[in-house]
Amino acid sequence: MGIQNGEQILEMMRSYQVPCMLAAAADLDLFEKLISVPRTATDVATATGYDLRGVTILLDALAAAKIIVKKDHHYSIPPELVPYLSKGSPQSVIAMIRHQANCLRRWSRLPWTTQTGKPDDPGPSILGKEADTASFIEAMNVVSRGVADKLIQEIHPGNVRCVLDLGGASGSWTLAWLKAEPTSRAIIFDLPHVIPMARERFAASPFNARVELRAGDFNTDDLPKGADLAWVSAIIHQNSPDQNRALYQRVATALEHNGWIYIRDIIMESSRTAPVAGALFAVNMLSGTEGGNCYSLAEIREDLQSTGFTGVELVRRDEGMHSIVRARVR
Repeated sequence: MGIQNGEQILEMMRSYQVPCMLAAAADLDLFEKLISVPRTATDVATATGYDLRGVTILLDALAAAKIIVKKDHHYSIPPELVPYLSKGSPQSVIAMIRHQANCLRRWSRLPWTTQTGKPDDPGPSILGKEADTASFIEAMNVVSRGVADKLIQEIHPGNVRCVLDLGGASGSWTLAWLKAEPTSRAIIFDLPHVIPMARERFAASPFNARVELRAGDFNTDDLPKGADLAWVSAIIHQNSPDQNRALYQRVATALEHNGWIYIRDIIMESSRTAPVAGALFAVNMLSGTEGGNCYSLAEIREDLQSTGFTGVELVRRDEGMHSIVRARVR
């Protein structure tokens, strides 16, 4: 059942408040200050150099929202939430909170963006541009880490010798492909400033010797040759249709004969109102890219076929980012 009255509309409007508090606490590293021992607002303000009034009001509101605990003027993280709110934990969601905070700032400019059709950049977060990039890369790992292995096992075509992972510097999907095909190798192709993050991630990995890191821009540069499968993961929504056709052409040129392209993304219904996550993510692309959108299977099929691919099929349907379209290059 849809929205019934004005109060429901206003309740939806007020839902920005807790996300803004989470964003502020993550960007200011307040959760980290409460991980080891309970602290007073004065303790936190002294340790950070932040304003005592500001810190006190934010911590009280986070406690009211049941995100942290307040007892005898001391604040702490509930034990069950420590793994998620601690930056050093393998289960941490801090990077994704920070990435969503950056999205939130862009969404706040939506009237201007809608009016012009162009992103209205609010500038970097309080952490700075470099930290925002690192948060984005780690956030992609947060999205993928719990699903990558199982998903690749589900869709694996078998007998893959080399995977070309475009924009894959988070490493999660490359690792999943290498686990699924023990004799295969992989090439990660990503922007020059991102490759060092991948190098650090793989340095201590037993899969390091099977991974080649190549720097470049997949939207403008020729792609490394020699792969028989290209993994195009959460990329096409960032691009315009023209950019995607150009990308597919570069992939077709780079792939071995009869090679596969696998596209992981949100796949829209023809109405463009479902899945809901896709309609909302299209707004995210409006707010953050020059020409990005979420695409239907028919649109993806037409673009792939126009660039030399055949046998286009939806092999996995998901309400979010984990739908999979695949095709083979002629």
